[in-house]
Amino acid sequence: MTDLCVPFDNHQAERDLRLMKVRAKISGCFRSSAAVDRVCQIRSDVSTLRKQGLPILASLADAFRGQPPVPALA
Repeated sequence: MTDLCVPFDNHQAERDLRLMKVRAKISGCFRSSAAVDRVCQIRSDVSTLRKQGLPILASLADAFRGQPPVPALA
């Protein structure tokens, strides 16, 4: 109760989907299914990088250069 580093809830899947729901509510919809696929892939990558504690922008830049980071296995 007193540790502020712990998230308010523990439902990671809900937090990962929240931005997509807000985006759809604001803009109404996506123009194509390809756009949905790209946004979902990037959001998935960012979420994984964040969970792994890796630098997000540097890791995405490496991925676009063809050298994606390999997440550590538990």
